[in-house]
Order: sequence, then structure tokens, then C-alpha cells
Amino acid sequence: MIKFIGEHTAKIDDKGRLVLPSAFKSIMSAEGNQDMRLVIKKDIYEECLVMYTYDEWSRESEELKSRLNFFNREHEMFWRQYMRDRALVEPDGKLGRISIPKKLLDAIGAQKEVVFYGSDHKIEIWAKEKFASSEIPNEEFVSLAGSIFGQDRGGR
Repeated sequence: MIKFIGEHTAKIDDKGRLVLPSAFKSIMSAEGNQDMRLVIKKDIYEECLVMYTYDEWSRESEELKSRLNFFNREHEMFWRQYMRDRALVEPDGKLGRISIPKKLLDAIGAQKEVVFYGSDHKIEIWAKEKFASSEIPNEEFVSLAGSIFGQDRGGR
């Protein structure tokens, strides 16, 4: 499984294209991955896009689909919305440029610069200004960690 790590800033060119960070492109190539296709969609919770390798997208969507009952109307409605507004992109051979549909870039408020944020199995794409404001204070992070993992600060 490919793991993406790091933060990289990129400018949106006049045709709405972005250059996929070379660090991410080389990770995909180093894993012996011949399939450079990527699936991009709007994140459910945050004002960012999420980008998966095609293999990871397939795995994740099959896992999600296996948990749904398509004879249940709510499940069907969820699936339809989940699958909406996706884009399949592939970096060009020269520079590694990708074209993200304007509708998706507009959904996150990206106009001039974005941050590609490696988040393990996926890459988040944020409007640069919004990425900076998405960071939570350290005390809140520590409290959240304690809440999730069931420890208070003294029970390390």
C-alpha cells in the first residue's frame, strides 16, 4: 500500500492545472505501480479534496459498498451522493500536471495555490489559506488524543 507523507504547495495555472508533487509521484512509481490514475472527490467533513490512487479508491469503495444494503433507500441515497462529483485524473508524462475540474476546486475555495497534504493512504488538497487555519492548537490535539484513546494527560 502506498503511503503519502509531507506537505507541498502548488500553484494553479491559468488552465486550472496543478503539478502533482514529485515526492508523491516518485512514491507511486517506486512501489512498482504502473497505474498512475488518481480519483479525486470532495471530502465529507472538511473543506478539502481527497485524492486516492485508483487501487486505493477501488479498495475503499468496495469496503464501503459491502456495508450497504441497496434495498434500503437511505443507503442508496448515501451511495449516490458519495459517488457524486468525482474525477479520474492521471499526471501527464512531462511535468506530472493534473487537471482538476473547476467545480471541485471551487468547492474548496482554491484560486491560486493549494497544499497537497500526504495523509497516509490518501492526499488531501486544500486551498492554501484554509489549510493553515485547519490546524488545531496543541492542547486541543492532546485532549482529543486522550478522548480517542481513553487516557487523560496523567495516564500516558
